[in-house]
Amino acid sequence: MTLPLLSDHRKGLLLTTIGGLALSMDIPLVRLAHGDMWSILGMRSIVTVSVTLLIICVVRYVKGAWPTLVPGRHGIAAGLLYGVSTLTFLLAVFNTATANVVFIVAFNPMFGALLSWIFLKERPSASTLLTMLVMIFGVGLIVRDGLTAGHMFGDAMALLSAFILASAITLGRASRRDMGFVPLLAAVFPAVVGFANVMPGGLTIEHPAWIILNGALLMPVAFWCLATGPRYLSAPEVGMFYLLETILAPIWIWLIFAETPSTMTLVGGAILVCAIMAHSLWMVRKTPARRALAH
Repeated sequence: MTLPLLSDHRKGLLLTTIGGLALSMDIPLVRLAHGDMWSILGMRSIVTVSVTLLIICVVRYVKGAWPTLVPGRHGIAAGLLYGVSTLTFLLAVFNTATANVVFIVAFNPMFGALLSWIFLKERPSASTLLTMLVMIFGVGLIVRDGLTAGHMFGDAMALLSAFILASAITLGRASRRDMGFVPLLAAVFPAVVGFANVMPGGLTIEHPAWIILNGALLMPVAFWCLATGPRYLSAPEVGMFYLLETILAPIWIWLIFAETPSTMTLVGGAILVCAIMAHSLWMVRKTPARRALAH
């Protein structure tokens, strides 16, 4: 009985590692494309939708039945939130430093805990509340630095992205329905917004291959792997792998573009990463203890 459990755990670790690594390359590929925001938003989103529709058709052919796509009104509402979050995320990418974006968006789990407390009556533990206070301090340092550097709008969009994503995830938890395809199909909304705002001269992307690679491969892989991970790992363990983007994206940007984050951003980011990692490790240790007591 022990070997299958180890096998499943390793499978979960592999999936979530691949998902986190794929997600960490999102912003670098957007930057490498060298285009205007609306062109990149439209191209990245339409490629993701096209690949998703292809995957759905393959699933239909193999299984003989259509998979669950958008489960009712909860699915539609969550899809709108995911679509808007894509727009606000790219607005953040184009209006503030990469490190600011990924560090602030890392606040997403804490927004989720707060929303679950308010709407799902899932009271967060004392350790979660303490972590939220520490993270608010860390985000405050980054946003304050962005205010003095003229990046306030971008930082605000990153914070809004974290809140909207947390709202979409909370809605999914409340519905208890399969939302696997919802974030991918929701890319229709940013695709329409992006193409509607493209200049009359057409798309402005110097290196479209990077965006096609991002939308066709990395985004579907990232979303699918990170959505499948909870089948094999606990939620706190999966949450730790979302930190790969927070940690690695600024490193890729530094290596590729020589963009060094400000000292205050690094300090605030270090506070955020340490707070989330400490909380996740605490929850991972606590979960087996709870199960042991239950038995």
